[in-house]
Amino acid sequence: MGKNTNFTGQPVFSQLLKHLPTEKIKSLSRQMGCERYVKHFNTYDHLVSMLYSTFHHCRSLREVVTGMMACDSRLGHLGLSDHPKRSTLSDANKRRESSVFEQIFYLLYKRYGSVLSDSRVRGKMDRRLFIVDSTTITLFQEVLKGGYNSKANGRRKGGIKAHVLIRADQDVPCLIQMSRAAASDSPFLKDIHLPEGSVLVFDRGYKTYEQYQRLDNEGVTWITRRNVQASVEITQQLDVEAQQQAAGVLRDEFIILGNAANKRQLRLNARQVTYQDNASGKTFEFFTNNKTMKPSTIAQLYERRWQIETLFKRLKQNNQLTYFLGDNENAVRIQVWCAMIADLITRIIQCKVKRSWSFANLSSMLRIHLMTYTPLLRFLENPEKIHQPKSNQLNLFSTA
Repeated sequence: MGKNTNFTGQPVFSQLLKHLPTEKIKSLSRQMGCERYVKHFNTYDHLVSMLYSTFHHCRSLREVVTGMMACDSRLGHLGLSDHPKRSTLSDANKRRESSVFEQIFYLLYKRYGSVLSDSRVRGKMDRRLFIVDSTTITLFQEVLKGGYNSKANGRRKGGIKAHVLIRADQDVPCLIQMSRAAASDSPFLKDIHLPEGSVLVFDRGYKTYEQYQRLDNEGVTWITRRNVQASVEITQQLDVEAQQQAAGVLRDEFIILGNAANKRQLRLNARQVTYQDNASGKTFEFFTNNKTMKPSTIAQLYERRWQIETLFKRLKQNNQLTYFLGDNENAVRIQVWCAMIADLITRIIQCKVKRSWSFANLSSMLRIHLMTYTPLLRFLENPEKIHQPKSNQLNLFSTA
């Protein structure tokens, strides 16, 4: 019988960790003072343990520790000398600043951004299209202030809000900020600085006319939906071509945003496009600072905002963001950042493989075979093929 040679000397998890810039991580942790008073469990060991927990969907510290204990003979491949203790991991989640994991995420994104952007390019617009939104992760207790109404018994859980910016052709976050779930979305806009000629799409929760003006001054096209509280003064009614009417455009107007009676509020020259979706029959009103783009194109670009909603769904379905390994804010932030890092590594693998894999199937495969000795990329290219050498053993039975 031929021997199955579809194995390698490195576990799948070790092959995933090779994408991490190990030396830069160690240098970064020293610069940020994360190794002060640390004897054994350094930042890299902490990161590997948390990524093991993320990929394996561990629900408690005990699951992380016992799972790594069961793979004790393979920890050397991961760059670990020993598995962590529960108290060690708990203390590290409480004391080591979550900001170092944030910087590790950006190191990884900067290193593999070109790989991600080359994989999903549909056109030139995708390279210039950015989408911003936020998602709330509900916590098991009031670690951070929740953003929802209290329950009937007066109790309310905590929540952390992730403010995310993505580039349409990469489908991964390029800028992330975290806040309490009750915090407003609007302040996130002031930290977004994009190249001239970019297009930024966001929902109607970001009502800050000063930031709209700043984006306009920087040469960025912004597109959003009309807020119910917005004060609009129509200055010019534009003609809508028959082709645009057939596409669903009802009105195209130049407007001034802002209440004239409020002297403190900035008044902003903009454009309003009223669009009716042919499939659902619903009517939408869009604001933009671009006065030359076709109105149907504005509606289509806003429709692309749904991409970030699928990203949030992907993050929550394929990462352990329901059970947290600590009851303090720093531990929660670390776990969320490690989920972002795991998602990014999985996307890198997805982009490297020529064979088409759905993210959910790839994520499940990595979870099941995390500590298996399998050549990952070769297996993903052709999982049905099992390499077997030709056997020189004589056949005992005649085939004649």
